[in-house]
Amino acid sequence: MTRERTYAWTDPVSLAARARELSGLEMIHAIRSGELPPPPAAETTGLLALDAGPGWALFGLEPQEWHYNPLGSVHGGILSTLADTALGCAVHTKLPAGTGYTSLDLTVKFTRAATLASGLLTCRADVVAAGRRTATAEARITDTADRVVAHAVTTCLVL
Repeated sequence: MTRERTYAWTDPVSLAARARELSGLEMIHAIRSGELPPPPAAETTGLLALDAGPGWALFGLEPQEWHYNPLGSVHGGILSTLADTALGCAVHTKLPAGTGYTSLDLTVKFTRAATLASGLLTCRADVVAAGRRTATAEARITDTADRVVAHAVTTCLVL
């Protein structure tokens, strides 16, 4: 049986232009409230902006069949995307309007398989250090039983 999935997204160029007018924290809150649409990557993967504050971000992902790898669990790339998003957004919460960032590196350690039975996966990321040119952050992805599915660290270049 073939399964299908259809979804839509908004113009990423107009979203980026609007985002430059907001601080990182304001942008995440605007996406979360629906004032701004989610970016195409979030629409594609199903990432959810759950909450954010100065120096931290919380994102979620409800595992779906289309996240699966051939072994019957959520693909590590999907989990890495969840971690990268939460980590980057945690850094972004520390940045003023007109300031961007990009990931310099991402290290993810997987500790258990995630499946449909895992329930909502949440990824909490916290900034460890933020300087003028770089920032570091760490995160944990947990399932509904509060078991660690993966943990990650990043370094971001502040632009």
